[in-house]
Amino acid sequence: MRKIAVLTGGGDCPGLNAVIRAIVKSATGYGLEVLGILDGFRGAVEGDFMPLTLKDVSGILPRGGTILGTTNRDNPFAYETKVNGLTQMVDRSDDVIRNLKERGVDALLAIGGDGSLNIALKLANKGLSVIGIPKTIDNDLMATDQTFGFQTAVDTAQEALDRLHTTAESHHRVMVLEVMGRYAGWIALYAGVAGGADVILIPEIPYNINRVALCIQKRAKLGKKFSIIVVAEGAKPLGGEMVVERMVSGRFDPIKLGGIGAKLGNDLEEHYGLETRVTVLGHLQRGGSPNAYDRVLSTRYGVAAVDAALEEEFGIMVALRGRDIVRVPLQEAVDQIKYVPLNDPLLLAARTFGMEMGD
Repeated sequence: MRKIAVLTGGGDCPGLNAVIRAIVKSATGYGLEVLGILDGFRGAVEGDFMPLTLKDVSGILPRGGTILGTTNRDNPFAYETKVNGLTQMVDRSDDVIRNLKERGVDALLAIGGDGSLNIALKLANKGLSVIGIPKTIDNDLMATDQTFGFQTAVDTAQEALDRLHTTAESHHRVMVLEVMGRYAGWIALYAGVAGGADVILIPEIPYNINRVALCIQKRAKLGKKFSIIVVAEGAKPLGGEMVVERMVSGRFDPIKLGGIGAKLGNDLEEHYGLETRVTVLGHLQRGGSPNAYDRVLSTRYGVAAVDAALEEEFGIMVALRGRDIVRVPLQEAVDQIKYVPLNDPLLLAARTFGMEMGD
């Protein structure tokens, strides 16, 4: 083992730079060279690499985003390419393997969520030495207790709820906060509990709008003239569908969710006469400096990935199990989405102390 390469794929999140820093510092300590691949798998296809030294990662621990750049498009197995003047989706995975081989790279460390790690798995199945590192604010990757970036996103959502509380109470309004999470409700659940929401709506539990309105009306009768609702972007009404903002070609998952908060607010106003305001937190959840927990977790993941490379254990993802960082097959990590189970302890606790889940 002489040289490793690292890329960041998919959506950005707090902690990416902390992982890169840990990889470079630990690899350098072992005498390894590190190459950074720019803009995710686009750079791997196009051969856009840069050396990473201790100087390059100095001071990046608290920085949000990624110094390497990223993209949630540019799948090398379906890469947008001009052929005879026409745009076609072409398999360019062999170019990735060739570019790494030409630069003497012995292992690729892929930092990403389910889309990026699915690509990494396909490359591993073609013989590439790959190690995955789990990243997503959605916390929806199987085989790991937690992804880095999630806790900071929860903190951001919780702070937003704290701020909405004061204006909701002042104006006697219903405040709806729409948060990210795609098809899983982890951010909504954790932020809702931490922020003292009255209603938490997640994709795993289709909501009955009548139940939501009844909860608000009961609070009003008790003298509580405001209510706070957290809704995950993938939530849907009973018998209805998720709200899709638009389709984005070239992404691993072309569905871009968004708009459920506005739908919920409109329904509460039009059908129940409840004055409602909607806030979509959006990409604020992805940005900014990682909190202490994510800095530590990211650092542990980066060191563990380098250790796995030195021991030449590939086709795996480093994962958090309890307090330990372990190695799990990449296939296990991307087999299915990690949804909030209906018997999740935090979900049950939320029900116990009176939070309305919409069912």
